Amino acid sequence: VLQLQDNMEILSNLTSQFSTFLLTSIPGLESLHSWLSIPFCCLYGIALSGNSMVLFVILTQRSLHEPMYYFLSILSTTDLGLTVSTMSTTLGVLWFNASEISLDTCIIQMFFLHGFTFMESGVLVAMAFDRYVAICNPLRYTTILTNSRIIQIGLLMIIRSVVIVVPLLLLLKHLSFCRANALTHSYCYHPDVIELACSDTWANNICGLICLILTTGIDIPCVVLSYILIICSVLSIASPKERHKVFSTCISHIGAVAIFYMPMVSLSLVHRYGQSAPRVVHSMMANIYLLLPPVLNPIIYSVKTKQIRKAILNLLLTK
Repeated sequence: VLQLQDNMEILSNLTSQFSTFLLTSIPGLESLHSWLSIPFCCLYGIALSGNSMVLFVILTQRSLHEPMYYFLSILSTTDLGLTVSTMSTTLGVLWFNASEISLDTCIIQMFFLHGFTFMESGVLVAMAFDRYVAICNPLRYTTILTNSRIIQIGLLMIIRSVVIVVPLLLLLKHLSFCRANALTHSYCYHPDVIELACSDTWANNICGLICLILTTGIDIPCVVLSYILIICSVLSIASPKERHKVFSTCISHIGAVAIFYMPMVSLSLVHRYGQSAPRVVHSMMANIYLLLPPVLNPIIYSVKTKQIRKAILNLLLTK
């Protein structure tokens, strides 16, 4: 009986939930953390300053108070949220080797990380709809995309993100973690945490699949449909010069869509089907997935959008 009690106690200890997880930077390069922190700091600095500047010029320049730029300001806000939600843990690991993170802190980080990710996906759909209305129905543009409707779209994106993320994270509280508690990334990512669980994750996997269907599974087809309708409309324009002018207004958005969805889908595929891939591949793709959109979006819109570029230059030259 005593032996049985001892075995039960050992089993209980093995299946008890870890109080902390261990974050990982880039496997195999732990001795170069100080040097690796330099490019990471530069990228975070570009993301913070670039998106803050775009957001500032849109809010302060009355000429930019139009639906297209309102959506761009929401995009910059979500990019700032994505950057801030992971910056502390990533730089903490690189600077101070602060790799330990509690489950509750991990869940909070995942709430903001995945919440802002789903919001950005929704913003890209709204921006695709904006381009569709502006090109295919220009006479009704201002009556369709009124300020109140833009606010409603923004609130809908926030509500959708919260409703989808909260059940996904609440299910984590019921899991037991009895394997190695070292995560693959320098931040908490839901599929990464799920892989460490030793209890049944069937409900978590189903919930995660539903979340993907309700976000990426709906958003990507909506963006594609918008551009199919835009292309059909533009091809009916006789003048090649007019076609080029119309397509040029979509280039920035197409770039934002590509740099957001391609790394996101690639990282999801690696987590599901690339278990044999080296850990350094997982780590690099995870950093690209979160850093690429916040860094490149303000650059793309500043370079390709004349009004944004002009407003930023005026702001910098008047200082």
